[in-house]
Amino acid sequence: MGEHTPMPEDQAAELQTLLDRQRQAFAADPAPGLAVRRGRLDRLRRAVLDHREALTAALDEDFGGRSVEESTTVDLLPALTGIRHAQRHLRRWMRPRRRWPHPLMQPASAWVHDQPLGVVGIMVPWNYPVYLALSPLTGALAAGNRVLLKLSELTPATNAVLGSVIRQAFSAEEVAVVEGGESVSRAFAALPFDHLLFTGSTAVGRQVMAAAAAHLTPVTLELGGKSPAVVDGDADLDTAAGRIAYGKLLNAGQTCIAPDYVLCTPDRRDALVDALRRAATRLYPDPLHNPDYAAVITRQHRERLEALLTDAREQGAELVSMAEAVENAPESGRMPPWLVLDAPASARVLEEEIFGPVLPVVTVADLEQALAYIRARPRPLALYYFGHDRRRQQQVLDRSHSGGVCINDTVLHVAQDNLPFGGVGASGMGLYHGFEGFRTFSNEKAVLRKGRWNSARLVEPPYGRRIHRWVRRLMVR
Repeated sequence: MGEHTPMPEDQAAELQTLLDRQRQAFAADPAPGLAVRRGRLDRLRRAVLDHREALTAALDEDFGGRSVEESTTVDLLPALTGIRHAQRHLRRWMRPRRRWPHPLMQPASAWVHDQPLGVVGIMVPWNYPVYLALSPLTGALAAGNRVLLKLSELTPATNAVLGSVIRQAFSAEEVAVVEGGESVSRAFAALPFDHLLFTGSTAVGRQVMAAAAAHLTPVTLELGGKSPAVVDGDADLDTAAGRIAYGKLLNAGQTCIAPDYVLCTPDRRDALVDALRRAATRLYPDPLHNPDYAAVITRQHRERLEALLTDAREQGAELVSMAEAVENAPESGRMPPWLVLDAPASARVLEEEIFGPVLPVVTVADLEQALAYIRARPRPLALYYFGHDRRRQQQVLDRSHSGGVCINDTVLHVAQDNLPFGGVGASGMGLYHGFEGFRTFSNEKAVLRKGRWNSARLVEPPYGRRIHRWVRRLMVR
């Protein structure tokens, strides 16, 4: 959230007022039923559909170049499928989950009762500002909560349309939108929510967690990191390169689960580089003037990426263009895709999350060294393995840690509504999507119900021989 910037008192008061209004509304209806929750999800889905053209146009405006097709595919469609998935499965999710009481507790019944938490705060990043707002919102609404959404200051056009979506679907007591810069973000993270979800960088995630700690607000942090792609000896290079290039160049690499670097053996590197260049050219011919290829969102972000390339070059790395044009197109904001070869470990491109169309290729002796390389670094949000041997696939799963894994593909696991999504270690904590999102935004309340006869009286004082016989019997079992 950057350096501390004072927030005007009227803005802070407005945030608190929004929170208070939602708390009061939740107190008046703390256990919304299935019909109410499905109704809220249906209102959200219909409002998104009503504004879909305005949303894709706004995304194009905010990025300075983002195609309708890409915005529909990566922002709107997964948000809508997530809503429908929740609507279809919500009845089952809400059912009490039966547990078996201990024999000493009989006769009794036990179950887990999922209860809405109350008011949930969601902090939305700029790179997928529709999907990363609506996906956690879906989970929070499915669980029966009220929600405050803090949108990114880098996407004002999208925010305006999202605000219309929310106002069409909900009252401010149900869901409200908050906008503003760093001072608003800081104040938002410090509000006493019942749960706070943040998506963004690891550095800012630490600040969000520290702010939430003042109220012991539970947090879900969806961060990022350097997600590796491992190309093993039996992988088909053209297939692997095509899927890596797609995952890397989608949204011009501005994706938290984009492949951040590739690991392969020296004997396959040159062939893999050629395959990656062919794949990038097939996907985005003439990327600097190709409307299918997204722009980098701001000049500041482009300059950061150019600085990574300059640092790598100055440290002896070879830069290989993945396109015929190698100069930036400032008028469109598009940046050509680059491969970085032979970068030393000290190069920033191997230390920092790239978040753009730059892909280092690192050579390792074998799979064991590739896994050691990954384990020596902070745990990533995603890991991608290309190879067909089932034993080696299992070796990768067992001997590496990451938030999620794709075997023989990239990024698509995020669109699976029946799989959890989340990070581990420096790449985040907590899960959402589908049922895991419902659980994250619910209090899983343990319930034990006893009948008229209480078997626990058999172990109450005054103690005698009977209790000793019971204890001995239970201990030997």
